Amino acid sequence: MTGSITVEVAYALPHKQSLVEVSVPVDSDIEAAINASGLCALHPELDLKTTKVGIWSRVAKLKDSLRDGDRIEIYRPLIADPKEIRKRRAEKAVEEGRADKVTGGRPNPLKSKKED
Repeated sequence: MTGSITVEVAYALPHKQSLVEVSVPVDSDIEAAINASGLCALHPELDLKTTKVGIWSRVAKLKDSLRDGDRIEIYRPLIADPKEIRKRRAEKAVEEGRADKVTGGRPNPLKSKKED
């Protein structure tokens, strides 16, 4: 196959978003499109060996092939583990009496009256 396809490469920071449209050969992979976009030079903190990437919000590998119109997204690492945050929030709710110690749900006012 000959010709080229057009894809977008996106990388977002809290204060700035970079969205670059590039034309690459039909048989290109994600890594080639990211390199063609120049985002690695624009954002030196990007390390493609450790950074996760995706196409249209689905995680993909650097060697995955592309289709015309794909949007490649370069993901930043999470600041905090979502499971750990939920766990801390639930523990705090139990301590403050906003959650039942057994079920984790809202306290049953009828149950607490029977215990008094």
